Formats: sequence, structure tokens, C-alpha cells
Amino acid sequence: MTRKLFSKIDTWVFDLDQTLYPVEMGLFDQIEIKMTNFIVRTLKVSQTEANDLRAKYWGKYGTTLAGLMKHHAVEPEPYLREVHDISFVSLEADPLLRDRIANLPGRKIVYTNGSKPYAEKVLQARGLNALFDDIFGIEHADYAPKPNIDAYRIVFQKAGLVPEKSAMFEDDCRNLKVPHSLGMRTVHVAPTSSPAPHIMHHTDDISAFLAELS
Repeated sequence: MTRKLFSKIDTWVFDLDQTLYPVEMGLFDQIEIKMTNFIVRTLKVSQTEANDLRAKYWGKYGTTLAGLMKHHAVEPEPYLREVHDISFVSLEADPLLRDRIANLPGRKIVYTNGSKPYAEKVLQARGLNALFDDIFGIEHADYAPKPNIDAYRIVFQKAGLVPEKSAMFEDDCRNLKVPHSLGMRTVHVAPTSSPAPHIMHHTDDISAFLAELS
């Protein structure tokens, strides 16, 4: 049944963090520490205030960066370089996941709220490099993040995808609302489900889910 529902899909869009690697690999824990330290130093606030701002801006805008740009005129490139300067040793290569993505018919795209150089390092560590036709980072959407509708419009236009023939995999369920409204098939990738009208499928194991499609 699942395979039939995806039979017309020719473009597969994957989020990166906590979608193409499991949450327990803990990569984003490092990034959050880097974000907080950046805010402490740049805005000259306490650790507690910086943590609160980091979480507040992520919740309100989709990324902490978006809030820092809007309210504090932070330049995006130095920020992105600093917060993504982390260790990737916790990531493990996944040959089975690679094979299952490779077996999908049509184009494969990564679209992340992180930067493209960061995405390339993650994919390298996971053994998923040279697998995707395109990699879009937040810089490709003029730093507008998901779930901002303008971000999707910019990236999807650059990708030349047809929403009705495309599927999107995401760990953040709010980032699937716009894709669903455009006509894409949506898959929420997370340890627990968050039922909502714009969530068409849920899986806690993306590799097992993809195996059902081949």
C-alpha cells in the first residue's frame, strides 16, 4: 500500500539534521552549544539569556539565525561557519540507507536550514556523499528558513520540482505544512508521531520506511 501511494513520485526531498541520521547521534547538541556561546559573546548576555534567546528565536522563526538577523543585525555567514564547526565522529556510515535512497526512482535532493558546506560534511560522515542531485542550504533561500513559505518557493523554484510529483521527509513537523499545502507527499521522521492534517506518513526509521517503497 505504501509503495502505491508513492508510485508517482519523481523527486525526493530530504531534510538533513535528525532526518538522515538518528536523533541519538547527538550532532545537534554540539550545534546548540555553539549557538549559545555565539550569542553570549556577540550580544554580551548571560548563558541563561543566550539559551532563552536561542530557543525563542528557533520557535518563532524556524532558526535561531533568523531571529538574530532580524533583531540584532547578525551577519549570517560568520555565524553559520562558527556553529557548524563541530565534530562529526558520532555519525556512522549507513550503507543500507545509502542503497535504499539510491534505489528511489528520480531525483534526490537535500534541503536543510543549515548551510550546504555543513550538509556536505554530514553526508560524507554518513556515507551518503555523491548520492544527491542537489543540496540546498539556507543560503540558497536568501537565509529565509523553513517553515517560511518564501524559503520553499525560492528553493523549489531553483530545484524545478513539481510538488504533486514530489515527497518531503522532515523531522520537524511544522516544516511539512507548506509542502503539504503545495501538494507534496509528506513524511514525518521522528521517534514519536505528531498527528496533524499535513502529516501524511510518520516513521521512526527512515531506512525501513524507504525499504517499503522499493
